[in-house]
Amino acid sequence: MDTEEIRSWGKSFDKLMRSHSGRKAFREFLRCEYSEENILFWLACEELKKETNPEAIEEKARFIYEDYISILSPKEVSLDSRVREIVNRNMVEPTPHTFDEAQLQIYTLMHRDSYPRFINSPQFKTLAQIPEGVSASGSTAESPSN
Repeated sequence: MDTEEIRSWGKSFDKLMRSHSGRKAFREFLRCEYSEENILFWLACEELKKETNPEAIEEKARFIYEDYISILSPKEVSLDSRVREIVNRNMVEPTPHTFDEAQLQIYTLMHRDSYPRFINSPQFKTLAQIPEGVSASGSTAESPSN
């Protein structure tokens, strides 16, 4: 894996999430932040979308619901009531797209919340071979990042 590809993750969350190695590095970071369930949920939704067997779709959807949507789950993801309501309605007859709204909300949450911390983390800077004191966008730490 080359440094250029890794550095491209620092410029685009979509690139990071499209890269197997990028997701792996981001997942490690999320584990340290105690929010690994977000990427695990996202990945489970991606798997569900590839499923064509109706029984398997139903089974996977139930597992995803129990693991990440149920308020009883220790791995519950943070969804607003509107999206929770959509998921509950969709669960009556699960399809590969049952969790699309929820998946988008979690993707957006990771993008807005965890991703900026990830690209400024020592883990990412080490992977991308970016010197300390320099931000992932290439500016020095003194300049505001927003």
